[in-house]
Amino acid sequence: MARIALVTYDPGEEPGADRDLPVLRGALEDAGAVAEIVHWDDPGVDWARFDLALIRSTWDYSLRVAEFVGWAERCAGLTRLMNPAPVVRWNTDKRYLGDLADAGVPVVPTRYLAPGDPADLPVDHEFVVKPTAGAGARYAARYAPKERETALGQLARMHAEGLTAMVQPYVTDIDSRGERALQFFGGRLLHASRKGAVLEPGTPYDGDKTPHPRLEAWEPTAAELAVAERALAAVPGGADSVLYARVDLVDGADGEPWLMELELVEPNLFLWLHPGSLPVVVDRVIEAAAP
Repeated sequence: MARIALVTYDPGEEPGADRDLPVLRGALEDAGAVAEIVHWDDPGVDWARFDLALIRSTWDYSLRVAEFVGWAERCAGLTRLMNPAPVVRWNTDKRYLGDLADAGVPVVPTRYLAPGDPADLPVDHEFVVKPTAGAGARYAARYAPKERETALGQLARMHAEGLTAMVQPYVTDIDSRGERALQFFGGRLLHASRKGAVLEPGTPYDGDKTPHPRLEAWEPTAAELAVAERALAAVPGGADSVLYARVDLVDGADGEPWLMELELVEPNLFLWLHPGSLPVVVDRVIEAAAP
């Protein structure tokens, strides 16, 4: 009987935001496993008593990256962790996009501004500023060139907090075509979704944002699948080293799919939108927990 930890965050007095979590636990138990929902930062958890620790919705990790990566490495020394700790370490810093670009994956052009770097911002097109360690569009904003002073204020605050910033051109086709999320589980495409633009003009970088607006099911194109597979092949350890992945794509300036993000830590599976995927996830998780 497989013992599986479904690893999430502590929401405190608020209800948990992962609406798939209780459904997944119930389905795993119906399949004969023992599944427990546990908080990654709970010091009372004995990780060694689980056959698998499955990272699901540790959605506060971007506020405590070093602590989270340290936990992942300790946990991986006690049980099987998915995704593996080296992948978690690599993927929690979005400078991994540079590694993927070097491997030939078409990636949204990205520059990085660490504390102390000159504040080199575009002057002739819309652009996005966000941290290299972030989730849920935290500290992310979209700017027109005339809003440079506001963007500089964001950079100053981020750098004062020790954060490295990413600067990317705003890919305007997101406004009309949205962003596509291709989700893989057990090495195969699980399902795909499309969402609208997250960064609306004028929304403050420290304001609340809807992470997945107007989410709907999507049938990926052959070109989108090809880019997703190239990205997964470039993961340290290869595509077979990860149990799950979400590949976020947009239409680039050339009209072809570009990688926006490769989420290998705690992607929302959107099982509520794709209920037919639940049995596949259950089977793959139980297989991953086997000796």
